[in-house]
Amino acid sequence: MYVCVCNAVTDRQIRAAVRAGASSLNDLREGLGLGGTCGTCLPCAAEVLRAALREDPGTAAGAGQGGTVPAFA
Repeated sequence: MYVCVCNAVTDRQIRAAVRAGASSLNDLREGLGLGGTCGTCLPCAAEVLRAALREDPGTAAGAGQGGTVPAFA
């Protein structure tokens, strides 16, 4: 599904970015251009990011090492 319509970023792209090492919204902004136009997508993007971090055993959160996703203010 499209998470960021302005920049055509999908949940699959976010999950792939997490598998490639992304672990924060800033990583997604830099790598995918997410949230750079209107920002409406950021709450949904954070939700997808959190889920992807939990699902991926290669990430700090997925490995149970207490990784966190900072909230966007």
